[in-house]
Amino acid sequence: MKKDLISIADLSQKEIKQIFKWAVIFKAGKNRRFNRLLSGKSLGLIFEKPSSRTRISFEVAMYQLGGQNIYLGEEQIQLGKRESVADVARTVSRYLNGVVLRTFSHQTILTFSRAASIPIINGLSDYCHPCQVLADIFTFTEHKGEIKGKIVTFIGDGNNVACSWIWGAAQMGIKLILSSPSQYQVDESLIKEAGEIARKNGGMIELETNPEKAVRSADLIYTDVWASMGQEKEAEKRREDFLPYQVNEKLVSLANSNCLLMHCLPAHRGEEITDSVIDGKQSVVWDEAENRLHVQKAVLYLLLGK
Repeated sequence: MKKDLISIADLSQKEIKQIFKWAVIFKAGKNRRFNRLLSGKSLGLIFEKPSSRTRISFEVAMYQLGGQNIYLGEEQIQLGKRESVADVARTVSRYLNGVVLRTFSHQTILTFSRAASIPIINGLSDYCHPCQVLADIFTFTEHKGEIKGKIVTFIGDGNNVACSWIWGAAQMGIKLILSSPSQYQVDESLIKEAGEIARKNGGMIELETNPEKAVRSADLIYTDVWASMGQEKEAEKRREDFLPYQVNEKLVSLANSNCLLMHCLPAHRGEEITDSVIDGKQSVVWDEAENRLHVQKAVLYLLLGK
Protein backbone atom coordinates (compact mmCIF):
# COMPACT_ATOMS: atom_id res chain seq x y z
CA MET A 1 0.00 0.00 0.00
CA LYS A 2 1.15 3.53 -0.72
CA LYS A 3 1.87 5.79 2.22
CA ASP A 4 0.81 9.46 2.22
CA LEU A 5 1.69 12.36 4.49
CA ILE A 6 -1.54 14.31 4.77
CA SER A 7 -1.36 15.14 8.48
CA ILE A 8 0.97 14.39 11.37
CA ALA A 9 -1.99 12.39 12.67
CA ASP A 10 -1.12 9.88 9.92
CA LEU A 11 2.23 9.16 11.58
CA SER A 12 3.09 7.13 14.63
CA GLN A 13 5.73 8.33 17.07
CA LYS A 14 8.01 5.63 15.71
CA GLU A 15 7.56 6.91 12.15
CA ILE A 16 8.24 10.50 13.20
CA LYS A 17 11.46 9.41 14.89
CA GLN A 18 12.41 7.50 11.74
CA ILE A 19 11.99 10.70 9.72
CA PHE A 20 14.20 12.54 12.21
CA LYS A 21 16.82 9.79 12.08
CA TRP A 22 17.14 10.20 8.32
CA ALA A 23 17.03 13.99 8.58
CA VAL A 24 20.09 13.83 10.84
CA ILE A 25 21.87 11.60 8.32
CA PHE A 26 21.03 13.84 5.38
CA LYS A 27 22.01 17.00 7.23
CA ALA A 28 25.33 15.58 8.39
CA GLY A 29 26.36 13.97 5.11
CA LYS A 30 27.70 15.53 1.97
CA ASN A 31 25.06 15.75 -0.74
CA ARG A 32 26.99 13.62 -3.21
CA ARG A 33 26.73 10.64 -0.87
CA PHE A 34 22.98 10.52 -1.42
CA ASN A 35 22.52 11.87 -4.92
CA ARG A 36 21.38 8.54 -6.36
CA LEU A 37 18.78 7.51 -3.77
CA LEU A 38 15.86 8.79 -5.85
CA SER A 39 17.53 8.58 -9.23
CA GLY A 40 14.96 8.23 -12.00
CA LYS A 41 12.11 9.36 -9.76
CA SER A 42 9.86 12.31 -10.63
CA LEU A 43 8.05 14.51 -8.10
CA GLY A 44 5.10 16.69 -9.05
CA LEU A 45 4.69 19.99 -7.22
CA ILE A 46 1.04 20.98 -7.66
CA PHE A 47 0.61 24.37 -6.02
CA GLU A 48 -2.65 26.33 -5.93
CA LYS A 49 -1.08 28.79 -3.48
CA PRO A 50 2.18 30.73 -3.85
CA SER A 51 5.21 29.48 -1.97
CA SER A 52 8.87 30.20 -1.37
CA ARG A 53 10.23 27.88 1.36
CA THR A 54 8.00 24.91 0.55
CA ARG A 55 8.72 24.99 -3.16
CA ILE A 56 12.45 25.70 -2.88
CA SER A 57 13.08 23.15 -0.14
CA PHE A 58 11.23 20.35 -1.93
CA GLU A 59 12.85 21.13 -5.28
CA VAL A 60 16.34 21.22 -3.78
CA ALA A 61 15.65 18.09 -1.71
CA MET A 62 14.52 16.09 -4.73
CA TYR A 63 17.40 17.36 -6.84
CA GLN A 64 20.00 16.48 -4.19
CA LEU A 65 18.52 12.97 -3.91
CA GLY A 66 18.96 12.48 -7.65
CA GLY A 67 15.34 12.91 -8.75
CA GLN A 68 13.58 15.56 -10.79
CA ASN A 69 10.74 18.01 -10.15
CA ILE A 70 7.82 19.11 -12.28
CA TYR A 71 6.15 22.30 -11.03
CA LEU A 72 2.49 22.89 -11.87
CA GLY A 73 1.00 26.15 -10.65
CA GLU A 74 -2.65 27.13 -10.37
CA GLU A 75 -2.77 28.64 -13.85
CA GLN A 76 -1.44 25.42 -15.39
CA ILE A 77 -3.43 22.65 -13.75
CA GLN A 78 -6.59 24.37 -12.45
CA LEU A 79 -7.67 21.58 -10.10
CA GLY A 80 -11.41 21.02 -10.18
CA LYS A 81 -11.91 23.54 -12.98
CA ARG A 82 -10.55 22.09 -16.21
CA GLU A 83 -11.15 18.59 -14.88
CA SER A 84 -12.03 16.96 -11.60
CA VAL A 85 -9.49 16.64 -8.79
CA ALA A 86 -9.82 12.85 -8.88
CA ASP A 87 -9.18 12.68 -12.63
CA VAL A 88 -6.02 14.79 -12.27
CA ALA A 89 -4.85 12.47 -9.49
CA ARG A 90 -5.45 9.35 -11.55
CA THR A 91 -3.66 10.83 -14.55
CA VAL A 92 -0.54 12.12 -12.83
CA SER A 93 -0.24 8.81 -10.98
CA ARG A 94 0.63 7.28 -14.36
CA TYR A 95 3.51 9.74 -14.86
CA LEU A 96 4.94 10.62 -11.46
CA ASN A 97 6.34 8.82 -8.41
CA GLY A 98 4.88 11.27 -5.91
CA VAL A 99 3.09 14.60 -5.53
CA VAL A 100 3.44 17.52 -3.15
CA LEU A 101 0.07 19.27 -3.12
CA ARG A 102 -0.31 22.81 -1.76
CA THR A 103 -3.92 23.92 -1.80
CA PHE A 104 -6.52 26.10 -0.17
CA SER A 105 -8.94 23.34 0.77
CA HIS A 106 -7.93 20.29 2.79
CA GLN A 107 -10.78 18.41 1.11
CA THR A 108 -8.88 18.78 -2.18
CA ILE A 109 -5.94 16.87 -0.71
CA LEU A 110 -8.20 14.14 0.69
CA THR A 111 -9.95 13.72 -2.67
CA PHE A 112 -6.64 13.73 -4.55
CA SER A 113 -5.11 11.20 -2.17
CA ARG A 114 -8.01 8.77 -2.42
CA ALA A 115 -7.84 8.76 -6.23
CA ALA A 116 -4.04 8.68 -6.55
CA SER A 117 -2.00 5.49 -6.61
CA ILE A 118 1.26 7.30 -5.67
CA PRO A 119 2.35 8.93 -2.38
CA ILE A 120 0.79 12.35 -1.73
CA ILE A 121 2.48 14.89 0.57
CA ASN A 122 0.57 17.82 2.03
CA GLY A 123 2.56 20.96 1.24
CA LEU A 124 -0.07 23.04 3.08
CA SER A 125 -3.84 23.15 3.30
CA ASP A 126 -6.30 25.23 5.28
CA TYR A 127 -6.35 22.48 7.91
CA CYS A 128 -2.71 21.62 8.49
CA HIS A 129 0.92 22.05 7.46
CA PRO A 130 2.63 18.82 8.54
CA CYS A 131 6.04 19.27 6.89
CA GLN A 132 6.48 22.60 8.64
CA VAL A 133 5.80 21.25 12.12
CA LEU A 134 7.89 18.13 11.58
CA ALA A 135 10.80 20.47 10.82
CA ASP A 136 9.92 22.55 13.89
CA ILE A 137 9.97 19.57 16.25
CA PHE A 138 13.18 18.30 14.64
CA THR A 139 14.78 21.71 15.20
CA PHE A 140 13.83 21.65 18.87
CA THR A 141 15.35 18.20 19.37
CA GLU A 142 18.49 19.35 17.56
CA HIS A 143 18.96 22.19 20.05
CA LYS A 144 17.48 20.77 23.25
CA GLY A 145 17.24 16.99 22.90
CA GLU A 146 14.10 15.06 23.84
CA ILE A 147 10.91 17.09 23.35
CA LYS A 148 8.59 14.77 25.27
CA GLY A 149 7.24 16.55 28.34
CA LYS A 150 8.53 19.95 27.23
CA ILE A 151 6.23 22.98 27.20
CA VAL A 152 5.54 24.55 23.82
CA THR A 153 3.44 27.71 23.70
CA PHE A 154 1.82 28.66 20.41
CA ILE A 155 0.88 32.35 20.36
CA GLY A 156 -1.49 33.57 17.66
CA ASP A 157 -4.16 32.39 15.27
CA GLY A 158 -5.56 28.87 15.59
CA ASN A 159 -4.59 28.21 12.00
CA ASN A 160 -3.23 25.27 9.99
CA VAL A 161 0.19 25.44 11.67
CA ALA A 162 -1.46 25.41 15.09
CA CYS A 163 -3.46 22.32 14.06
CA SER A 164 -0.29 20.51 13.02
CA TRP A 165 1.31 21.45 16.33
CA ILE A 166 -1.68 19.89 18.06
CA TRP A 167 -1.11 16.58 16.29
CA GLY A 168 2.66 16.85 16.77
CA ALA A 169 2.11 17.35 20.50
CA ALA A 170 -0.30 14.43 20.64
CA GLN A 171 2.08 12.00 18.93
CA MET A 172 5.27 13.16 20.69
CA GLY A 173 3.98 13.72 24.23
CA ILE A 174 4.48 17.49 24.23
CA LYS A 175 2.76 19.86 26.65
CA LEU A 176 1.21 22.32 24.20
CA ILE A 177 -0.47 25.56 25.23
CA LEU A 178 -2.35 27.49 22.55
CA SER A 179 -2.93 31.16 23.22
CA SER A 180 -5.34 33.03 20.95
CA PRO A 181 -8.23 35.47 21.30
CA SER A 182 -11.34 33.40 21.98
CA GLN A 183 -12.81 34.00 18.51
CA TYR A 184 -9.66 32.69 16.80
CA GLN A 185 -9.11 29.50 18.78
CA VAL A 186 -8.77 26.03 17.32
CA ASP A 187 -11.97 24.02 17.35
CA GLU A 188 -12.43 22.39 20.76
CA SER A 189 -13.42 19.05 19.21
CA LEU A 190 -9.90 18.81 17.76
CA ILE A 191 -8.41 19.67 21.15
CA LYS A 192 -10.45 16.91 22.75
CA GLU A 193 -9.61 14.29 20.11
CA ALA A 194 -5.89 15.00 20.02
CA GLY A 195 -5.74 15.64 23.77
CA GLU A 196 -6.69 12.04 24.51
CA ILE A 197 -3.77 10.80 22.41
CA ALA A 198 -1.46 13.38 23.98
CA ARG A 199 -2.25 12.17 27.50
CA LYS A 200 -1.51 8.57 26.53
CA ASN A 201 1.91 9.73 25.30
CA GLY A 202 2.68 11.87 28.37
CA GLY A 203 1.65 15.23 26.94
CA MET A 204 -1.30 17.60 27.11
CA ILE A 205 -3.05 20.24 25.01
CA GLU A 206 -4.59 23.31 26.61
CA LEU A 207 -6.14 26.63 25.59
CA GLU A 208 -5.16 29.85 27.39
CA THR A 209 -6.40 33.24 26.21
CA ASN A 210 -3.90 35.16 28.36
CA PRO A 211 -0.55 35.12 26.53
CA GLU A 212 1.44 36.10 29.63
CA LYS A 213 0.12 33.08 31.51
CA ALA A 214 0.61 30.88 28.47
CA VAL A 215 4.35 31.51 28.15
CA ARG A 216 5.29 30.95 31.78
CA SER A 217 7.71 28.01 32.01
CA ALA A 218 7.68 27.63 28.20
CA ASP A 219 10.61 25.80 26.60
CA LEU A 220 9.57 27.04 23.16
CA ILE A 221 7.51 30.03 22.07
CA TYR A 222 6.07 29.72 18.58
CA THR A 223 4.17 32.27 16.52
CA ASP A 224 2.83 32.79 13.02
CA VAL A 225 1.24 35.59 11.00
CA TRP A 226 -2.08 36.94 12.19
CA ALA A 227 -3.66 36.91 8.72
CA SER A 228 -2.84 34.03 6.37
CA MET A 229 -3.21 33.87 2.60
CA GLY A 230 -6.87 34.30 1.72
CA GLN A 231 -7.58 36.38 4.85
CA GLU A 232 -6.36 39.72 3.50
CA LYS A 233 -9.77 41.36 3.94
CA GLU A 234 -9.62 40.54 7.66
CA ALA A 235 -6.08 41.83 8.14
CA GLU A 236 -6.91 45.18 9.77
CA LYS A 237 -9.42 43.66 12.20
CA ARG A 238 -7.00 40.86 13.03
CA ARG A 239 -4.19 43.33 13.77
CA GLU A 240 -6.42 44.99 16.36
CA ASP A 241 -7.54 41.72 17.92
CA PHE A 242 -4.06 40.16 18.06
CA LEU A 243 -2.06 43.19 19.22
CA PRO A 244 -1.90 41.91 22.86
CA TYR A 245 -0.47 38.65 21.46
CA GLN A 246 2.65 40.16 19.93
CA VAL A 247 5.77 38.14 20.74
CA ASN A 248 8.13 40.80 22.05
CA GLU A 249 10.93 41.01 24.59
CA LYS A 250 8.53 41.57 27.49
CA LEU A 251 6.54 38.44 26.68
CA VAL A 252 9.63 36.29 26.05
CA SER A 253 11.12 37.39 29.38
CA LEU A 254 8.27 35.61 31.20
CA ALA A 255 9.29 32.21 29.78
CA ASN A 256 12.25 30.03 30.76
CA SER A 257 15.54 31.89 30.40
CA ASN A 258 16.75 29.36 27.82
CA CYS A 259 13.45 29.26 25.94
CA LEU A 260 13.70 28.90 22.15
CA LEU A 261 11.79 31.10 19.71
CA MET A 262 10.37 29.89 16.38
CA HIS A 263 8.34 31.36 13.52
CA CYS A 264 7.38 29.37 10.42
CA LEU A 265 7.87 32.43 8.15
CA PRO A 266 7.16 34.66 6.36
CA ALA A 267 7.23 37.01 9.35
CA HIS A 268 5.41 40.33 9.49
CA ARG A 269 7.98 42.10 11.61
CA GLY A 270 6.46 44.60 13.99
CA GLU A 271 3.14 42.73 14.03
CA GLU A 272 3.16 39.20 15.48
CA ILE A 273 6.87 39.42 16.33
CA THR A 274 9.41 42.18 16.91
CA ASP A 275 12.81 42.51 15.27
CA SER A 276 14.62 42.16 18.57
CA VAL A 277 13.02 38.76 19.22
CA ILE A 278 13.24 37.17 15.78
CA ASP A 279 16.87 38.33 15.46
CA GLY A 280 17.67 37.65 19.12
CA LYS A 281 19.86 34.99 20.70
CA GLN A 282 16.91 32.72 21.57
CA SER A 283 15.66 32.61 17.98
CA VAL A 284 16.30 29.46 15.95
CA VAL A 285 14.14 30.62 13.05
CA TRP A 286 16.83 30.21 10.40
CA ASP A 287 17.78 26.72 11.59
CA GLU A 288 14.06 25.94 11.50
CA ALA A 289 13.81 27.17 7.91
CA GLU A 290 16.89 25.17 6.84
CA ASN A 291 15.57 22.02 8.44
CA ARG A 292 12.59 22.01 6.11
CA LEU A 293 15.09 20.78 3.51
CA HIS A 294 16.52 17.95 5.60
CA VAL A 295 13.22 16.71 7.03
CA GLN A 296 11.61 16.76 3.60
CA LYS A 297 14.52 14.79 2.17
CA ALA A 298 13.76 12.16 4.79
CA VAL A 299 10.05 12.21 3.95
CA LEU A 300 10.75 11.88 0.22
CA TYR A 301 13.21 9.05 0.73
CA LEU A 302 10.90 7.11 3.06
CA LEU A 303 7.83 7.55 0.83
CA LEU A 304 9.38 7.37 -2.65
CA GLY A 305 12.55 5.35 -2.09
CA LYS A 306 13.01 1.60 -2.28
